[in-house]
Amino acid sequence: MDFGIIPSLIDIDGEKYSADVSDLVPGFSVGIISDLRLNRYLNLRVNPTLNLADRQITYTSDRNITQKTLKITSIPACLPVYLKYSSERYKNFRPYLLGGGGVYLDLGRDKTKPLLLKPFDVYTEFGVGCDIYFSFFKLSPELKFAVGLNNMLTPLSERDSGLISVSDQFYTTALSSLTSRMLTLSFNFE
Repeated sequence: MDFGIIPSLIDIDGEKYSADVSDLVPGFSVGIISDLRLNRYLNLRVNPTLNLADRQITYTSDRNITQKTLKITSIPACLPVYLKYSSERYKNFRPYLLGGGGVYLDLGRDKTKPLLLKPFDVYTEFGVGCDIYFSFFKLSPELKFAVGLNNMLTPLSERDSGLISVSDQFYTTALSSLTSRMLTLSFNFE
């Protein structure tokens, strides 16, 4: 999981900060596939998924004097809807493209953390995969990329000021916008 980050460039204690996701940490997801065949090449697919992931944002001052790091834990439940376009089967392989979008609900939201994400997002997703047929099941490795459409940053004006210390307000003040991005490599068994 990743963030598209736009810094606010507000002067905080004489410094302006930029932010970036410093390390991409692998997560874990589990889901269920529901598939409706529309025709020989096209399927409508719904894939409710629960993800477990961490992101680490590093804040760096414009003078490179100060560097601060914040870990954000997310437990998003996603409900994507895809159109899957498959090619002709060649022996035991059938490559495909998929595209669609869905909704994202963060179940791991903690209002006491220095940076609070909004609980709901809408995203678009596209990817590629290949159905590999075996005697008793089908394995489908997939590579997908999702881009969130909403600003996930909860501004300080919308938060309970008693839950966050003055020194921790820096983590929100230094940012203008956060959008979700996710790269997923999945192995589907059908």
